[in-house]
Amino acid sequence: MTESITTVLPMTGPEMIEVYCGQLHRAVADSLSPIWAEPIDVLTRQRLLEKPHGDQKRWLEAWDQLPQLTDVSSQLNQDVVTVGDTQALNTDQREALSTGLSGLKPWRKGPFQFFNTHIDTEWHSDWKWQRVAPHLSDLSGRAVLDVGCGSGYHCWRMAGAGARFVLGIDPTILFLIQYLSIKRYVPSVPVWFAPLRLEQLPMEAALFDTVFSMGILYHRRSPLDHLLELFGLLRPGGELVLETLVIEGGEQALLVPHDRYAMMRNVYFLPSTQMLEVWLARCGFTDIRTVDVCVTTVEEQRSTEWMPFQSLPDFLDPQDASKTIEGYAAPRRATLIATRPE
Repeated sequence: MTESITTVLPMTGPEMIEVYCGQLHRAVADSLSPIWAEPIDVLTRQRLLEKPHGDQKRWLEAWDQLPQLTDVSSQLNQDVVTVGDTQALNTDQREALSTGLSGLKPWRKGPFQFFNTHIDTEWHSDWKWQRVAPHLSDLSGRAVLDVGCGSGYHCWRMAGAGARFVLGIDPTILFLIQYLSIKRYVPSVPVWFAPLRLEQLPMEAALFDTVFSMGILYHRRSPLDHLLELFGLLRPGGELVLETLVIEGGEQALLVPHDRYAMMRNVYFLPSTQMLEVWLARCGFTDIRTVDVCVTTVEEQRSTEWMPFQSLPDFLDPQDASKTIEGYAAPRRATLIATRPE
């Protein structure tokens, strides 16, 4: 049993980071592999302790504002990931909670409920989960990797679905601190976050029963290499859940934007679902199937009080919402499921 963060409170944010790194090392060693735990520990400590992000101190000061409570209830198997009872806090604690969570804006993936405070995030990530979940193998007892996990919303949903161990990876330090805001109140839930990129993980480990890559592939300059990396992390018989931007068309349809796509510079390859199935087959996957295709709406991705900056409505043609501001087809997303053969 790893030492919970709450057993060493009160502590400052930097002290919490030191404790968390130790917990992450033990959790990976115990649940996955001691060989894997060492490089993850070294890289995580480098990111957080040796070369911290310029805003990390400010974000940790916001984290410090969160009320220090133990034995907090949680609901992880519903659309709004919830920690705490709405009546559990006194007036001072509610003000501290609001101050701390506001200091961690922008909140992009969610939604979350912290005691009496609802965080309406930019993305309705619950809608994506509703599209994906019916097609998954049972997550009960499985070791799961979520690549590009954002603030960890889907990681908590995976734990709520029964996963025995969930590791989310994302290089964005703000997302890590947002994740730790939940972890503070549910330290025993087996969800962990490493602020790393996929290519920093030890490859060909074959440690995971399920690997999720959602909203990542179109950001990769080499999409086939990304799929091969995911393949190498799956155990034989393991399941890949791939969600990405696609275009309409046949097996040879592919869009490579000249510059930006929906105001994003780092979008490289948008294949058709048929081409994507070919890519997966070329990388060794079997039992490949497209289980969902949908157009992203301005109801699913939009600005909110908790993410007050530009969002999808600003990235579409104001005269024709079926196109991006650059003139490409508006975002269309597909979810595919595939298996690493035995």
